[in-house]
Amino acid sequence: METNTQPSRIAFYAPFKPLGHAQPSGDLITATGIFDFLRRQDHQVMSASTLRCRWIYWKPWLWPRLCWERQRVVRKFSSEPADLWFTYHSYYKAPDLLGPYAAKRLNIPYVIFQGIYSTKRSRRLKTRAGFYLNKAALLAADHIFTNKQVDLLNLRRLLPDDRISYVAPGLNPDEFVFDAEARAELRQQWSSADGPVIFSAAMFRPDVKTRGLKWVIRACGELYRQGEAFQLVIAGDGRERKTLQDLAAEQIPGKVRFVGKIPRSKLYRYYSAADVFVFPGIGESLGMVFLEAQACGLPVVAFDNAGVPEAVQDRKTGLLVPAHEMAPFVDAVKSLLRDRELRRQMGQAASAYVRAHHDLDRNYRELARQLLRIVKNKPSLKS
Repeated sequence: METNTQPSRIAFYAPFKPLGHAQPSGDLITATGIFDFLRRQDHQVMSASTLRCRWIYWKPWLWPRLCWERQRVVRKFSSEPADLWFTYHSYYKAPDLLGPYAAKRLNIPYVIFQGIYSTKRSRRLKTRAGFYLNKAALLAADHIFTNKQVDLLNLRRLLPDDRISYVAPGLNPDEFVFDAEARAELRQQWSSADGPVIFSAAMFRPDVKTRGLKWVIRACGELYRQGEAFQLVIAGDGRERKTLQDLAAEQIPGKVRFVGKIPRSKLYRYYSAADVFVFPGIGESLGMVFLEAQACGLPVVAFDNAGVPEAVQDRKTGLLVPAHEMAPFVDAVKSLLRDRELRRQMGQAASAYVRAHHDLDRNYRELARQLLRIVKNKPSLKS
């Protein structure tokens, strides 16, 4: 959607986690980034609904609201016409049940960003309904964009190539830059002197995020028992805080500092104060923290699994190790703790890599151009 074109009116919907949701996550960051980018391009982007479809097919008390929302959004965009319906993230757990209906009734193009197709979800009773509801949404879409290569491959099993596009994930690099003053200030607070600081960040939820932080703490426990010098700083908060604190007291007494939940706008200060970012990213679809840390010049240690390799270049901007293997993970962290020059080289490469390949504005310009083509081709839409 270029500046010399007529701005479009876009109905924007996120069925998994609505914009403004209180619980931060990578999905919410990505959705908000797209929403804000399109608005910066002078398009009128309107939040279509706050209906959350997470496991909605197992929540019959929400079905009346779904029916009501379908009628409400059609009325809304009939009186205030939209040029395009844009859904962020549809998959088996939160299939888009509004977009296909509304777009068809309004006779406007329907697109999905981060549509996910996974046939294994059809084999379990708990997820079978979600699989077929999501599949129907994917088939109804005029175009699907994805920011993960594995999802691109899976979508090709369902749709032709001309209805699928890959858009590399991104952030605004200007929001994540190295800050020497913040480094000096925080390291003085932490009494870290010249010793290496390991940094990790995640919400303390009872899921893979907490499992990942437990992995980091246990890995640091191995390093502690081997006599390595370091300080571990963990940012985040949530229900599992005490569990993590107890584990840290057992594994690395006196070597860890919990700094609480840090606003994303302030995270660059903590990345700047650290020397290496360590988080396994268990089954991580992407992990925005990996891009944020690298943008600030931090090398990364993580698992070589799921979407992590799309964010980290192994042996160039960080070290990726086989998933769930402790010894290689510990050795990777140790190699960076012991080698200041290696940290410096990888950190510089990491910052340059993010700016070259994961600049949000640059990557989303192609998304915007394709949206414009879809709007222009409206007469050729499927009936």
